[in-house]
Amino acid sequence: MQNTRYALALGSLLLAGAARAQVAPPAPTTTAPAPAPLAPPPTPPAPTKPVPYGAGMKFNLSPDGQKYVRLMAWTQVYTRYNENNTGTLRGPNLPKSSQLDFGIRRSRMILLAQLSPRFLIYTHLGINNQNNLSGGVNATTDGKKPQFFIHEAVTEYRVNKYLNLGAGLHYYNGISRLSSASTTSMLAMDFPLTNFPTIDALDQFARWMGVFAKGRVGKFDYRVSMSDPFLTNLPTNANYVVGGVQTGNPLGLGVNSTLNGVTLNTGTNVAQYNPQNDSHVYQGYFSYNFLEPEANLLPYTQGTYLGTKKVLSVGGGFMYNQNGMFSRPTASVANVSGLPAGSDLYAAVATNKHDIKLFGADVFYDAPLDTARRTAVTFYGVYYNYDFGPNYVRFVGGENPGYGAAATRGNAAPQSGTGGSVYGQLGFLTGKNTLGKKVRLQPYVAYLHSNYEGLRNSTGNIQGVNMYDAGLNFLIDGHNAKVTLNYRARPDFNLTTVNGVGVVGEVRHRPEITLQTQVFL
Repeated sequence: MQNTRYALALGSLLLAGAARAQVAPPAPTTTAPAPAPLAPPPTPPAPTKPVPYGAGMKFNLSPDGQKYVRLMAWTQVYTRYNENNTGTLRGPNLPKSSQLDFGIRRSRMILLAQLSPRFLIYTHLGINNQNNLSGGVNATTDGKKPQFFIHEAVTEYRVNKYLNLGAGLHYYNGISRLSSASTTSMLAMDFPLTNFPTIDALDQFARWMGVFAKGRVGKFDYRVSMSDPFLTNLPTNANYVVGGVQTGNPLGLGVNSTLNGVTLNTGTNVAQYNPQNDSHVYQGYFSYNFLEPEANLLPYTQGTYLGTKKVLSVGGGFMYNQNGMFSRPTASVANVSGLPAGSDLYAAVATNKHDIKLFGADVFYDAPLDTARRTAVTFYGVYYNYDFGPNYVRFVGGENPGYGAAATRGNAAPQSGTGGSVYGQLGFLTGKNTLGKKVRLQPYVAYLHSNYEGLRNSTGNIQGVNMYDAGLNFLIDGHNAKVTLNYRARPDFNLTTVNGVGVVGEVRHRPEITLQTQVFL
């Protein structure tokens, strides 16, 4: 009973509390707080400054970078106006005095791999000199489907810090610094080509099949090589064929005349490449760097450092090939009518053999002038002394816009020969913000002078060769993205041949204006 009273009392208290809660006035209302302001969006990071591009795209195969694969690729495209040499054709029987044309000067790549600091392998391949009528399968008359060929394929072993040995299709040339120059870092738009005196005659586009040694001792750098000469590729009939092609055999060293029904072939005393050349080619180049050292992992020498290094290099080099040339003196007379069909022309017609002896000496200076404004100067000068045998001279034109087999067609100029040459170039890198924040300017001039004994005027005196270049590099991202405008004044000799010797007529300097775009990755 007592428990019941406690329960009733407790229930009454709860009901009373609930009733008071129902009649109590509501609590005064308050204004809801304003929402917190939205946080400002995060400030985007400032764009990073461009990082200077290294020597190719590098893929490390080990954490320390000692094992890696590198890929380098570049293309140079020409847009060019050229006033052609006398007698130039643009197609079969189509004379052409000048034209605006387009072409690929170079498009190449290098694959480089190192799986040990002691072992290196690299392959360099690509195309050169393609335009709408030359550089293709038939290089002088067809520009279609240029041959994608191997420029270099090399294996190399590091013996010690002073010596590396290598073998393969290599670019370790002698003669001069410019004879193994990089095509991606040139100061001028292109080389004078005198630096490649045997290009595509004894070599494969200035490359050789052989062995080499290179290294550095203190500030002294050296490279030497021994290689096989390639066949000269001259069309030849080694055995006499009546009415057959006589280029590239002993009869090609003379001119025919007919007297009383007898055909005689008389020597011209003009040397040509010896098709029977089987002697090794020896080359070397030696230089001393007075200031900062230069990289020597690959054979390519730098054209301009754009003020990033201070270099003063003095060097000298050579190339030697025994019996690389042959000739016939004017006293050599062969009775062609008396030659039986099938006669061995090399046995039937006597020739003189000549060693190829080429020498060069040069100096290269590249240095910043004002480090605050990042101005710089580049200078290169070289002297060549070439001996190919009597009266030899050769005409070559880079990415030639002329049609046909004539040596003087299009933009060809005397490229090499027995005699001497002097070449120099000078460039100045302007300061920052000369043309906005991104583009740097680098004006330059270049000059080539040659005297070849096989190039003479009507009085019999040696005719000098003078070639002038002036240009401007627009450096968008250093050598990796640049545009070059170049003006060249090239001699047109209006050449005629008298008894195998070139005789110069009226000399006129033809203009050649080229805009080159280059991208190097």
